[in-house]
Amino acid sequence: MCALGAISRKGELQDFYQRKVGQGKNKMSVINAVRNKLIHRVFAVVRDGVMYQKNYQYNLVMS
Repeated sequence: MCALGAISRKGELQDFYQRKVGQGKNKMSVINAVRNKLIHRVFAVVRDGVMYQKNYQYNLVMS
């Protein structure tokens, strides 16, 4: 249900959905990809214990 809500509102997930469907992908497959993106974002926020940041910059520290 979250994936359907995400693709019904303006934003990057709706743009992703429309772009993939426009490329000829099956709608259900694209919805599953949106679900996967949402799950990865939620688990990253829980794992790191931080608020979601749309433009997060990962700093790779090399020693």
